[in-house]
Amino acid sequence: MTAAIRHDWSREEVEHLFALPFNDLLFQAQTVHREYHDPNAVQVSTLLSIKTGGCPEDCAYCPQAARYSTGVKAEKLMSVEAVLARAQAAKDAGASRFCMGAAWRSPKDRDVVKVAEIVAAVKGLGLQTCATLGMLSQPQADTLKAAGLDFYNHNLDTAPDYYGEIIHTREFQDRLDTLDHVRQAGLKTCCGGIVGMGESRAQRAGLLTTLANLPEHPESVPINRLVQVAGTPLAGTEALDPFEFVRSIAVARIVMPASVVRLSAGRESMDDALQALCFAAGANSIFYGEKLLTTGNPDVEHDRRLFQRLGLKPMEVEIEPGAVHADIVERADAA
Repeated sequence: MTAAIRHDWSREEVEHLFALPFNDLLFQAQTVHREYHDPNAVQVSTLLSIKTGGCPEDCAYCPQAARYSTGVKAEKLMSVEAVLARAQAAKDAGASRFCMGAAWRSPKDRDVVKVAEIVAAVKGLGLQTCATLGMLSQPQADTLKAAGLDFYNHNLDTAPDYYGEIIHTREFQDRLDTLDHVRQAGLKTCCGGIVGMGESRAQRAGLLTTLANLPEHPESVPINRLVQVAGTPLAGTEALDPFEFVRSIAVARIVMPASVVRLSAGRESMDDALQALCFAAGANSIFYGEKLLTTGNPDVEHDRRLFQRLGLKPMEVEIEPGAVHADIVERADAA
């Protein structure tokens, strides 16, 4: 019997999953995974920071916040040509999705028009496109959809009852509002969170419960392991037990069966055995190549060797047609 897609999970149910014996949890997660996915296929994305640093937010984990001294220098938005060259290199290395991140709290309309031009160009290479630009209005989400954007990333970060410990410059509801604008525009959502920020297991369960009870499950769910950066408030936080991280992957797989669960930030600190456990627990997407915004990422050749050792293959994805570039130019003129 195929696991049902549910949107009515209670936190108690999700906490019960976390508390299962490790082998029982992994067996349940792998069973669900095989019902909805090829167990040996992994979706491969590359993430590029197209506008780095200078963010006015105070997210306690983020080295791009202007208020923290982390050594990250503020940079302007990259040109279309520069991004296109990096996207082509990512495609040549085997990536099927190209994700573009910009350190804004909320972009201005003129910024969105510029990003839309970049999206249209990258889409023309035959790649899926994803962007994370901060909070969006409905018209901004519509503009990005018209440019050919496939996914929009906007993480919830943590449970609603722990959110105020991590971020003070926007409300949890602001994140839900942006996700609603993205869905209304017809974009796919990429939405997950970060674990290991000092939250309790119950709060990890709260994050996954909130994600699973969204009106639509995110098509892509990144589970990030905190990367501690000197100069940020979370530097020095007690590291999350590796098996607890695997549990987080497994529970995400069970409560969002059809979603692609991404082994995301923090992967550079995981050895091959831990990554293999994550794949067994239901992770079926990674970032490879490039830096993960401003922190390290395993190199492409190492990932290729790991895939070979585990018998994994890149997931084949359907690339939808892109926008006509002239349409983007017209929007830019109108702006």
